Amino acid sequence: MAVVFEKPHALTNVPTHYCPGCTHGIVHRLVAQVLDELGVEGRTVGVAPVGCAVFAYNYFNCDMIQSPHGRAPAVATGVKRALPESVVFTYQGDGDLAAIGTAETVHAAARGENITIIFINNAIYGMTGGQMAPTSLPGQVTQTSPYGRDVKTQGHPIRVCEMLSSLDGVALAQRCSVDTVKNVNATKQAIKKAFQYQIEGKGCTIVEVLSTCPTNWGLEPNEALDWLRENMMPYYPLGVYKDAAEEENNG
Repeated sequence: MAVVFEKPHALTNVPTHYCPGCTHGIVHRLVAQVLDELGVEGRTVGVAPVGCAVFAYNYFNCDMIQSPHGRAPAVATGVKRALPESVVFTYQGDGDLAAIGTAETVHAAARGENITIIFINNAIYGMTGGQMAPTSLPGQVTQTSPYGRDVKTQGHPIRVCEMLSSLDGVALAQRCSVDTVKNVNATKQAIKKAFQYQIEGKGCTIVEVLSTCPTNWGLEPNEALDWLRENMMPYYPLGVYKDAAEEENNG
């Protein structure tokens, strides 16, 4: 019988700890599929964050490092500079990347560090109980914004891809989603391009993935997907915000 679909080799045979309806598992699979297709599992080093994906080191067959909160790009920079032939990626949530890790993210991108950042944006702190994140939407109710995020006192959400796309060291900045089959396939292609650009030495690459958090949003999984489409996508439009290679070819 022909095999139609199978578990990627770069993904371990370990049940994940994620909540029902969480889309972290989908993104894990996509990363693992890309590692398989590029044939780089044996020279890949992943950097796990602090947050919901803190146990990512259990789920990938490549070498993994656990970094302090927000410092994944700095750790990845050290690995890549010490082992330039390695393929290095970070896997980070919005609290890890866009809050405590903002400086590490921005400056790694500005330096053009030849690493790939997988950024999961679910607009809330997941692991620690649902507090407001830098990406929480205006008016969004969280544990620390029970009346909704007030931009007058709590500031505006950070659009990470738009911000990083202004930096010369960034080779690819693309925002995706995994709410539909079409978008899952597009996300896989974005992740593959990000890794390919790294292998070709083009610079820093980031793929932002809009994700759901049914538990902390207080929604059923199917309702969470609807909420993402109705609320997150208008504020965080999907698309390519920078593709240095395409710009060079078209220039």
